[in-house]
Amino acid sequence: MKTVELRKMTTAELEAKAAELKKDLFFLRMQHATNQLDNPVQIATVKKEIARVKTIIREKQAEN
Repeated sequence: MKTVELRKMTTAELEAKAAELKKDLFFLRMQHATNQLDNPVQIATVKKEIARVKTIIREKQAEN
């Protein structure tokens, strides 16, 4: 998801997106541990997406 799209979301939507991404990261790590993950780069991509969402949440909180 692009940063521009994330900035349009509300804080509640962003927190839901972060929870969804954390769940995805958990399943990717499980697949990696059992050698079922085809592309290990997905783990890094999801981590960066989580960081991006958390950063935007923090920016929105700082505005208030």
